[in-house]
Amino acid sequence: MAAATEKATTCCIEDAKPAPVRKASNVLQDWSVAGSAPSEDQISKRATVATLIRSVDSLPQPAANPTATKGIPIMLRAQTSHPLDPLSAAEISVAVATVRAAGATPEVRDSMRFVEVVLVEPEKHVVALADAYFFPPFQPSLLPRTKGGPVIPSKLPPRQARLVVYNKRSNETSIWIVELSEVHAATRGGHHRGKVISSKVVADVQPPMDAVEYAECEAVVKDFPPFREAMKKRGIEDMDLVMVDPWCVGYHSDADAPSRRLAKPLIFCRTESDCPMENGYARPVEGIYVLVDMQNMVVVEFEDRKLVPLPPADPLRNYTPGETRGGVDRSDVKPLQIIQPEGPSFRVNGYFVEWQKWNFRIGFTPREGLVIYSVAYIDGSRGRRSVAHRLSFVEMVVPYGDPNDPHYRKNAFDAGEDGLGKNAHSLKKGCDCLGYIKYFDAHFTNFTGGIETIENCVCLHEEDHGMLWKHQDWRTGLAEVRRSRRLTVSFVCTVANYEYGFFWHFYQDGQIEAEVKLTGILSLGALQPGEIRKYGTTIAPGLYAPVHQHFFVARMDMAVDCKPGETFNQVVEVNVKVEEPGKNNVHNNAFYAEEKLLRSEMQAMRDCNPLSARHWIIRNTRTVNRTGQLTGYKLVPGSNCLPLAGSEAKFLRRAAFLKHNLWVTPYARDEMYPGGEFPNQNPRVGEGLATWVNQNRSLEETDIVLWYVFGVTHIPRLEDWPVMPVEHIGFRLMPHGFFNCSPAVDVPPSTCDLDLKDNGVTGKPIQNGLLAKL
Repeated sequence: MAAATEKATTCCIEDAKPAPVRKASNVLQDWSVAGSAPSEDQISKRATVATLIRSVDSLPQPAANPTATKGIPIMLRAQTSHPLDPLSAAEISVAVATVRAAGATPEVRDSMRFVEVVLVEPEKHVVALADAYFFPPFQPSLLPRTKGGPVIPSKLPPRQARLVVYNKRSNETSIWIVELSEVHAATRGGHHRGKVISSKVVADVQPPMDAVEYAECEAVVKDFPPFREAMKKRGIEDMDLVMVDPWCVGYHSDADAPSRRLAKPLIFCRTESDCPMENGYARPVEGIYVLVDMQNMVVVEFEDRKLVPLPPADPLRNYTPGETRGGVDRSDVKPLQIIQPEGPSFRVNGYFVEWQKWNFRIGFTPREGLVIYSVAYIDGSRGRRSVAHRLSFVEMVVPYGDPNDPHYRKNAFDAGEDGLGKNAHSLKKGCDCLGYIKYFDAHFTNFTGGIETIENCVCLHEEDHGMLWKHQDWRTGLAEVRRSRRLTVSFVCTVANYEYGFFWHFYQDGQIEAEVKLTGILSLGALQPGEIRKYGTTIAPGLYAPVHQHFFVARMDMAVDCKPGETFNQVVEVNVKVEEPGKNNVHNNAFYAEEKLLRSEMQAMRDCNPLSARHWIIRNTRTVNRTGQLTGYKLVPGSNCLPLAGSEAKFLRRAAFLKHNLWVTPYARDEMYPGGEFPNQNPRVGEGLATWVNQNRSLEETDIVLWYVFGVTHIPRLEDWPVMPVEHIGFRLMPHGFFNCSPAVDVPPSTCDLDLKDNGVTGKPIQNGLLAKL
């Protein structure tokens, strides 16, 4: 992932600058620079922060350096890449070359397929060290004070890449760790290989599918003679009209075991048309069963089970300009321009973002897509206050509710089986952001090890968000009002027929909102003449949309008011209770908020309850506000649901984490994905989150990780066809006793043009300029 260009105005975002040379007495020089070995006193100082730098075990050895000024502490230039920066294209290329070169034979090297290459995120104390002394804005307060001052190494540990490699010849999946160097981050012209730190074969798994495999699978199915014959029975001989969407088989029985790499495609057929955006999903082909061996790219099972006629061509099937309802697009939509003549209020330095007292880092992975790191708020004299270490969407599951074939097996794990990041859009092809935009590119490896770049993948911009707060004094007639502005970081991906937009919004009142926007095209089924199914909605003759659900899992590694290394968070559940009638409730109007500490993982498997206004507060156990209460942030659910499938549904073997809306665990570096790292064809019941919590670890004061599962039940409407208007779901993280008063009270007022008339009736242009200007 790389920072890209800005849009709309001249760039005012600062470029990253190297760290200045520091000459402070509390910074210990590199031994090789100082030209002398450490003294016993200096060694003692190093020990005082051993917990912070214990992983930095590759410090340069003492050596003479006559060019340095003896005894003057020197901090070297800031390193090229922050420890949390996504891997550059050069780093990915070096990692792939290193692993390929390590193959034992030419056959092994040729059969390597590169599923994923990602950054090995360093330990939290290394990130703190980097932010304190190696990268602007240089925040020494992140490290605890020590007697005599901290001891800082001259450089950070080398960056590392983690590769998931599929061997197409042996059907084995392996994980490799490769050490990279600074030259790898800077240029392809440097060393062409890194250093293999470790490699291991992971038994009994299948890694995510790749777009190259999908394309090959479609070609194989179209060329299969029995398939051509089956399509001919349905009146289709032109294979260019046929769409083959490979779906992972999931796990329903031993036949789906990961000893084979399998896909069961869904078939669709375009109507003969000159429209380049012909909606092929409008004609599902049912009754044909295909099983493809993705390792060898052959059809291993085929059956034309039932001849279901193709649905007739729906005249309302297309959604491109000139193809819409009535054949004419609206002509009464006037231009809407978002203008920021002085540029944006945010500042970007590499992947580091500052806006309205917020600061954080942007990351990106092939699986999760957008990642937000090191979220903090600058709170006046209290300085930098941490909120979270890492925020991301780690999994999503889409189970369908029709028991008929092929719909009963439609239960996609779109992150773990495909990858949200790998399916992200280039916003050059259509951007939903307005105003002054900062884009970031994303770099990935393709299946054969080449580098692919999604330009303008992540969008960062400000949005006006209506009213922030307002009050009018009825006695004086005086009023104060403030408009809300929010900073939005987002990306959009397509997985087969559906689009998903993932958004993190930061607000001026200290709130963080996570939002998912669902759109795209429904996954449909075909009906026999006169047939009606209760498991979906008929949307056109011979065409129906099955009921289904969409579930998303947000993983939030919280750090409320915690410095690196501190484990002072806990989670409290809050429910509103109605006071029992009696002497404490003589008027029968009383209710109150009751808190309950979630002491262990088994206690912390919780569900939403809007009837009691249930929410959860992440508190710091050592920090209080001006009223003496513990500071915290609360998780406020939006609309939500639980799986409507029976408890023995096959997909719940792999998705046991859907059984509750909230899970809480203590931080563990290798606990990243709620269904395990490899959910594709996973035969193990409850792997991942549902198994981890069986340890029933204490949560009373620890490094807290929240897993929030939220979803929507989709009962399709005619209005969802041919393209589904956006549906919004999400949740909020809100300060709860974190601040001593509203942080939004110092937002400056807007200036409104009081002379504006209601020109919407006459159509006359507004004469008096901008409606509002901050």
